[in-house]
Amino acid sequence: MKRKITSSKVLEQPRPFTPGLSRARVRDHAYRLYRDKLPEHPLTLEDWVLAEKDLVAAMETEDEGVEV
Repeated sequence: MKRKITSSKVLEQPRPFTPGLSRARVRDHAYRLYRDKLPEHPLTLEDWVLAEKDLVAAMETEDEGVEV
């Protein structure tokens, strides 16, 4: 029986899909989130997207005056 191998493809950092966010800001947040994973395992597309979503959520709660 053949096994289905799933692996995440490692990519360069994609452009942010959220208007007003720069690659540098998302990269800084991603590196803080995944510092235990780096440098042995480069970030995948999914990692970049999750880091951007987390950054946006943190920024929204900051705007509402809620401390994280």
